[in-house]
Amino acid sequence: MDDPVLRVQVRLTARDRTLLGWLYDHGVLTSFQIANALFPSLDFCQRRLRTLTELRLIARFRPNRPDGGSYPYHYVIDQLGAETIAAARGEHPPRREHARTERRRWTAGHLLAHRLGINQFFTDLAGHARSHPGTTLDAWWSESACRRPGAFVRSDDPVVLRAYQPRVRPDGYGEWTEDGVTVPFFLEYDTGTEPLGTLVDKLDGYTELARHLGRVWPVLFWLHSPARERNLQRMLTDQPPIVPVATGHRTDSSSPAGEVWAIAQAGWYRYRLAELPAS
Repeated sequence: MDDPVLRVQVRLTARDRTLLGWLYDHGVLTSFQIANALFPSLDFCQRRLRTLTELRLIARFRPNRPDGGSYPYHYVIDQLGAETIAAARGEHPPRREHARTERRRWTAGHLLAHRLGINQFFTDLAGHARSHPGTTLDAWWSESACRRPGAFVRSDDPVVLRAYQPRVRPDGYGEWTEDGVTVPFFLEYDTGTEPLGTLVDKLDGYTELARHLGRVWPVLFWLHSPARERNLQRMLTDQPPIVPVATGHRTDSSSPAGEVWAIAQAGWYRYRLAELPAS
């Protein structure tokens, strides 16, 4: 019997597998995000995306702008792509309607903008690493991966920790390496819709996690405006966090790998991501 997964596996490059894994784990990426993170040019990227779409490994849609026109193509995993990634990881095959359910979730859901913002953060890091030798994005976990029991447990931790269910719900977890220095971090991607007090309250879960694991990693608040960042920094001065916290605000030219991070209670000097404290 002809197996479509076996048939397409021989046509995939390492870059294709990375892309399929990202779409499987993180839902949706635009053509510009994919090009920046993985390809030397947008034209090259678009040609490869057409091939993967024709192979029915990925699917695409193009939302309309409220004021007219349309956004760039958005890509999601197709059923054959999901089955290919599951097979490569030694996982059970996804349910038969997996790809259709995911596609409807992003084309009709209200979470699209938030997810694209999170994915922009990590694809910007991947794009920086692609063009800057000595830097790598070693890990990119989704929110659901962070909630798994024992998600942050190491092999030398006590066995009882493997069943520990983290209370934290970061928008992502990553590990960034620059010149041999690796910084694990949690991402809180802010859209400006939550009260700042809600953001501060999230730090209780990270404090609990640090106490259980005996390790502490910075929590990054990626904010949508300078004013919101200033106000959050003032609140963190009044309510000093136990875990390290760094804030940054998004601009068209800012890279999360660069000198964009202000450490809470440490003034307004800006640090690179690789310079943030972690243990």
